[in-house]
Amino acid sequence: MIHRRSILLHALALPAWPALARAAQERIEDLLARMTLAEKAGQLSCFSDTVRPLGRATNPGEAARDADAMLAAIRAGQVGMLFNGHGVAGARRAQRAALQSRLGIPLVFAADVIHGYETIFPIPLAEAAAFDPALSERVARAVAREATAGGLHWTFAPMVDVARDQRWGRVAEGAGEDVHLGAVLAAARVRGFQGNDLSAEDALCATPKHFAGYGAVTGGMEYGAVDMAPTTLQAVHLPPFEAAFAAGAGAVMASFTDVNGVPATANRPLLTGILRDQLRFAGPCVSDYAADRELIAHGAAADEADAARRAILAGTDISMQSGLYNAHLPALVADGRVPIARVDEAVRRVLALKLRLGLFDRPYRSLDPDAERTRIATPATRQLAREAAEREIVLLRNEGAVLPLRADVSRIALIGPCAAGVDQLDGPWSFAGYRRTGVDLATALRERLGARLVVEPGCAIDAPVAGSLARAVAAARAADVVLLAIGEGADMSGEANSRSAITLPAAQQALAEAVAATGTPMVVVLRHGRALALEGAVADAPAILATWFLGCETGPAIAAILFGDREPTGRLPVSFPFATGQQPWSYDRLPTGRPPPDPPAPQGGTGRWRDAPDAPRYAFGHGLGYTRFTLDDVTVPPVLGNAGAVRVTVRNRGARRGSHVVQLYVRQRVASRARPVRQLKGFARVTLDPGESRTLAIPLGRQDLAIVDEAGVRQVEPGTVDLWVAASASDAGLHATTQLA
Repeated sequence: MIHRRSILLHALALPAWPALARAAQERIEDLLARMTLAEKAGQLSCFSDTVRPLGRATNPGEAARDADAMLAAIRAGQVGMLFNGHGVAGARRAQRAALQSRLGIPLVFAADVIHGYETIFPIPLAEAAAFDPALSERVARAVAREATAGGLHWTFAPMVDVARDQRWGRVAEGAGEDVHLGAVLAAARVRGFQGNDLSAEDALCATPKHFAGYGAVTGGMEYGAVDMAPTTLQAVHLPPFEAAFAAGAGAVMASFTDVNGVPATANRPLLTGILRDQLRFAGPCVSDYAADRELIAHGAAADEADAARRAILAGTDISMQSGLYNAHLPALVADGRVPIARVDEAVRRVLALKLRLGLFDRPYRSLDPDAERTRIATPATRQLAREAAEREIVLLRNEGAVLPLRADVSRIALIGPCAAGVDQLDGPWSFAGYRRTGVDLATALRERLGARLVVEPGCAIDAPVAGSLARAVAAARAADVVLLAIGEGADMSGEANSRSAITLPAAQQALAEAVAATGTPMVVVLRHGRALALEGAVADAPAILATWFLGCETGPAIAAILFGDREPTGRLPVSFPFATGQQPWSYDRLPTGRPPPDPPAPQGGTGRWRDAPDAPRYAFGHGLGYTRFTLDDVTVPPVLGNAGAVRVTVRNRGARRGSHVVQLYVRQRVASRARPVRQLKGFARVTLDPGESRTLAIPLGRQDLAIVDEAGVRQVEPGTVDLWVAASASDAGLHATTQLA
C-alpha cells in the first residue's frame, strides 16, 4: 500500500466544510434573531455531564451541579453541550430537557474518546507505529461506531501535536515526532471518526487539538510555555492541523499553553489570523478545560470577566467548563466591551455544527437503546483491536535470533511488574474502558504454555517488594528463557504526567540487572507511552520489544509476536535516546555549522555531547522483523516535477512471509533557509512471500520540497535534492539525487 501525499494542503488551504444550504443558513439566522444574549452565551457553554456517569477522565475537579440543577440549566437555555458522560438513557433525559427550553435547541454530547470507547485500542502513539493510515482510519471508524452507540456525537480527538520531547506525557496521545506521518494520520483519523456523512447515526465529529504548538512545551513540562519561531510553527506544527481540516474535521480545540508569550485561548493572531484567515477553518473553536479562566493565572486577564472578554475576542467560540461565558458575556456585550457581531459569529458556528450533525431534525440521533445493546464491544471490534495491537509492536533488537521463541521451549519465566494484571493495560485516556475486559500477558501465555510458565513480579512499578526480587532471580535461573515485562504504569504517561527522566524506575532497573546476571537468555517486553532511555541490562538484552500500551488485547498480541504467529512490522514514530539529556530530539533536526565527524570520533569544536553520541539509540522509523528484506534499483526523475515518483525494488530474502515499511527521506542541499538533515516525505507498506519482489513507486513532487515562511507561504527553490530510500530507520538507506528547477 502506497501512502499518497495528496491529503496535504501545500499552498492551498481549504475550508473544512462546504457552504451550508440557504435553508440551513436561514434557519440559523432565524434562531439568532430570536435568541437573548443569555441564550447565546448558553450555546457557547460546554459543561461536564452530571446527568449520566462520567468516563475515566483526568480533568481537575470543578464545582459541579447535580443532575437536577444541570437539567434545570439546560431547560433555561444555559447549556450548549455536555461532555465526558456516557450512556443512552441519561443522554435522552438531558436531550428532553433541551427540547423543553424556550427555543428547543438540541444539545451536543461530547467526550475525550481518544483510543476507544469501551473496546480499548492501543494508544495513538502505538497506532502511529503501524505506519498505516488505512488501519488508523479503520480503528477510528470502529471507535466512532461504539461511541455513538453509547450516546455521543463529538470527540475531542485526534491530538495532532507534533511531539519531540519524550519527557512530555502527552506524547502518548499523538503520532510522534514527524510532521509528515502526523499529517497523514491526522487526516486518516478524522475520516474514520466522521465517516462519509457527519449527520449519520455513527458519525463522530472530530476535533484536532491543541491549536497550536502544545507539543513544544518548554522542558517537556505539561501546560508549560511554548516559545518558537513563526517558521517553526508554520512548517512543523501546523501541517497536521491543515491535513485534519482538509479531511473535514468539524471542530478544533485551542491549546492550554501560551504561544510566544500569549496564551492560546486569548491569542487572536493564532485563533483568528492563522486559524481563520490563513487556514480558512470554518468550524467552532472550543477552549480546553477551563482554559479561559486560566488566563487569570497566566497573568493575561485581570478577572473572570476580563478572561471571558479576551477569549471571545481572540476567537475562542466555546467555553469549556468554567461557565465564564454564561456569567459575563451578556454584560460584556451590553457595556460595549464585546461586539454582538463577534458573539453571533461564534453562535453561528455552534448552530452550524448541530445542523451538520443532524440534531435539529433528529435530536435523538445516536441515542438509540438498541444500538447501545448491539454495537458496543462486538467480536468484530475486539478482533480489530487485536489486529491493531499485533501490528504496532516494534522489534527493537534481536541479537542471535532469540525471537521468535520455539513452541517447544521447556520453561519460561515471565518476570516483571507489567506481566500480570489488567488495571494498567489501557494506558491513559481510556474513557469508558472501566469494565476491565483486557487480557494481560500472563493470562495469554498461560493459555499457550500451561505449567511451563512461571510468573513472578520481581517488584512493583516504582518500588521494591519484600522477597519478590529473590523469587524472580530463582525463577530466572530455573528457566530456559526469561520474558522481562517492565515499563511504565498507566499513570506515568498522558496528560499531567511529564517526567524529568525517561528511564525505567530504579526498582525495575535493579530487577533487570539481577535477572540478567543469571545468564538466562532474556527478552525485554517494554510497556510505555513514550520513547524511553534504556540503560544497562535492559539496553543490552538480546531481544527488546516496544509494546506501548496496547489496550484490551495486550496479552494475545504480544504472545503472537513472541512465538512468531505474527511478524513484527511496527516502526518507531519517536526516536529512543541514549539519555534523557538528549531531549528534545527529532531525527529531522537542522544541521549545525560544526557537525561531528563521520564516523564519530572524540574531537573538540563540533556539535556533540561529551557523554552520548549525536544520535539516538533507536532512530525514528526503526523496526526489525523475522524475515529479511533488501532494497535495490532506486530510480528518481532527474528533475522533480509537479507529479513524480521514486521507484525501488523490494525483495523478501528471508524464509518467512512478511510485511515491510519502505520510507522515503529527502534533504535539499542548499536553500535560503537551513533544511533538516532528513525529512520523511512518503512511505509504502508491502507484504511479500519468501523470494518474492515488487517494485514500488512512492509519489514525490516539487511541492513536497517547499520551504514555508513566517506567513505560511510555501515556495519551491531550485537546487540539488538528496534522497534516501530506507529499509528501516531515518538514519540509513539507499541514496540518490534529483534537481528542483
